[in-house]
Amino acid sequence: MKRRLNKKYLVLILAYSGLLLLIPYVLDYRDKSVQHAKHGLPQQQPRCPDLDNTVALLWDNGYKVNGSDATEPATNRSQARIHIYLHATWRTGSSFLGELFNQHPDVFYLYEPMWHIWQALYPGDAGSLQGAVRDMMNALFRCDFSVLKLYAGSQNITTSFIFGWKMNKVICSEPLCDAHKRHEIGLVKEDQCAKCQRRDIRELERECKKYPVMVIKGVRVLDLSTLVPLMKDPAINLQIIQLFRDPRAVHNSRLKSKQALVKESIQVLRSKKQTDKYKRLLVPSNRVNRAESYVSSAMELICDNWLSDMMLVVNAPPWVRRNYLRIRYEDLVLHPMEELQRLYRFSNLSTFPALEKFALNMTHGHGYSSDKPFLISSRDAKEAIFAWRERLNVEQINQVEAYCSEVMRHLGYQKNSLDKAT
Repeated sequence: MKRRLNKKYLVLILAYSGLLLLIPYVLDYRDKSVQHAKHGLPQQQPRCPDLDNTVALLWDNGYKVNGSDATEPATNRSQARIHIYLHATWRTGSSFLGELFNQHPDVFYLYEPMWHIWQALYPGDAGSLQGAVRDMMNALFRCDFSVLKLYAGSQNITTSFIFGWKMNKVICSEPLCDAHKRHEIGLVKEDQCAKCQRRDIRELERECKKYPVMVIKGVRVLDLSTLVPLMKDPAINLQIIQLFRDPRAVHNSRLKSKQALVKESIQVLRSKKQTDKYKRLLVPSNRVNRAESYVSSAMELICDNWLSDMMLVVNAPPWVRRNYLRIRYEDLVLHPMEELQRLYRFSNLSTFPALEKFALNMTHGHGYSSDKPFLISSRDAKEAIFAWRERLNVEQINQVEAYCSEVMRHLGYQKNSLDKAT
């Protein structure tokens, strides 16, 4: 009896001690929440050490290749064929980044091949879509384009249907077409490429196998963890170039293109719909501004995914970090010569004056227009970078800075100098 009483007292003492330790944490958390609520801001993304540990386990135990744990792929970068994925999201400048590879004569470049999955399976389960995207990339990097037939329906697959063909240097150049010379640097003229004869995808597969570097650009991989199996597969030895951009500039550009991005924004939201927080985001309160509501809500998830990607790379083995390159859009367009050399060095490609001149001209154009946001053209880089300062109001800027604060800190983006308390 006495022993039982002692145990009860011990439990009470431990519970009381735990409560005393918890109270300061709760009070601190409440103060921060009150401050955010006072200014009408969403709460800042917390840093989570436990998530860091979970991400680390993903590399150690999360995936296996051919039934065994994958170690560093035994490949020689100077000899092996190089496979690169340009990992980006909508409105980050990925089309320009991709064009720098499309122009290189040693690169077999594919523009947005996962678009076919999005069109065929939308609105499907987000997890299934991501799995389908990864499986398609696995086939494409092996120059197996028959996978596209799974999503084409009754449409016949030819070169006049896939990979941004009207702007694709490989498809519009010899031996597939004589509209352009592969070694001539300059934007492809769509009207000329449109006259190219349709070719069977097997001819394109044969061309694919001739190139030492293959690059796929996409915006439909929602987080980097989807690609871990491909990075651990020694037959592919995937390298990643991830493009980031100031979240305020991304948000501004997405709002300008909101009608074109509704479907994509909803799918981004569906990827996190299992939590109450994101379920609410899927039901915009104002039906008149439904498109803007979807696009704005998706921006929060984009920053969440960026932060997860950063944690994934930080906790990755050294060979993964060697096969990963992070680049900011602002650095790319303000310092195109230096960043071009860094990109090509990472990709085991050589640069030459015509390519450097092309990159310089593309970032030193006249003006910046959002009337045709998906058109690749020469623009004034500085105007494109800072357009958000003129087009977003203080409330919009505050919101983005609040729910993307952790990402901005990691990427080196300074908060707006305006007094947000007024």
